[in-house]
Amino acid sequence: MPPLLTVQNLKVHFPQSGGFLNRQPSWIKAVDGLTFDIYPGETLGLVGESGCGKSTTGQAILQMVPSTDGTVYFEGVNITTLGDEALRKVRQRLQMIFQDPYGSLNPRMTVGDILAEPLDIFGVAQGQTRQQRVAELMDMVGLNPSFIYRYPHEFSGGQRQRIVIGRALALNPAFVVCDEPIAALDVSIQAQIVNLLQNLQDELGLTYLFIAHDLSVVRHISTRIAVMYLGKIVELADRDRLYTQPLHPYTQALLSAVPIPDPKVEATRQRIVLEGDLPNPANPPKGCCFHTRCPLAEPICRQKPGPAFREVSPGHFVACHLVP
Repeated sequence: MPPLLTVQNLKVHFPQSGGFLNRQPSWIKAVDGLTFDIYPGETLGLVGESGCGKSTTGQAILQMVPSTDGTVYFEGVNITTLGDEALRKVRQRLQMIFQDPYGSLNPRMTVGDILAEPLDIFGVAQGQTRQQRVAELMDMVGLNPSFIYRYPHEFSGGQRQRIVIGRALALNPAFVVCDEPIAALDVSIQAQIVNLLQNLQDELGLTYLFIAHDLSVVRHISTRIAVMYLGKIVELADRDRLYTQPLHPYTQALLSAVPIPDPKVEATRQRIVLEGDLPNPANPPKGCCFHTRCPLAEPICRQKPGPAFREVSPGHFVACHLVP
């Protein structure tokens, strides 16, 4: 089966002023050469520390922020070269679920108007058909259709996120970027939203890019997982293989921090503690970008340019000089 979405050498660099005395601007390499595929019906989890470029990656795929270099193919079409009108038509098939359900809803619009806004913008439903679609979306995400005239402030955080999900599904998209959709919710509500996303995926045949920092949730919902560090993907593999056979030292450190509910197993685990802070993306380290914090770093990691992102076993990709 051909991939639904193909990302090739995607880069997003933001200019940063050097100040009054330094007129030469520097560049913040938020996303620095990503290459991966996403196949129809799967969920690719994207994990990493805050500030590593996960959200920028999702926005760049949807062309919400311009890419500096690279290409994004959706259903065989290079959407990075499309004009405004052509891109507008493609966007019906590409949607996003935002992290903050409080800030992503217009407080002056009723729920019915919020859910109908995509229909109005693209002119795909009017009159009775529009009302039926809004009621259908509310029922789809588990909200009472009688709430159609209520405003966002009258709903809880979990209900607002359901509204955001319903709005994203209004135009029957094929691909949805879920940008940390449960990070702002109570733990008791997170499982409900994750289950809702999985049920909708099964019913509608959706494909997700699921961005998160909670590795337990990512393992539950994802088909494959990509680990990101300082704008680069350092490892990508099948969910079970990544958790049982992590190859990159950064992935190993992340997984060592995931708690295990069995106290006997937890007592025997060795925690890998990374020293130092995340390097400045405007001035990344030479060589491997992780060598400043890697407990296994060798001279080759500091001297040789960043390791290639390569397939070391079927479906398992890693970027590390120390992996044979």
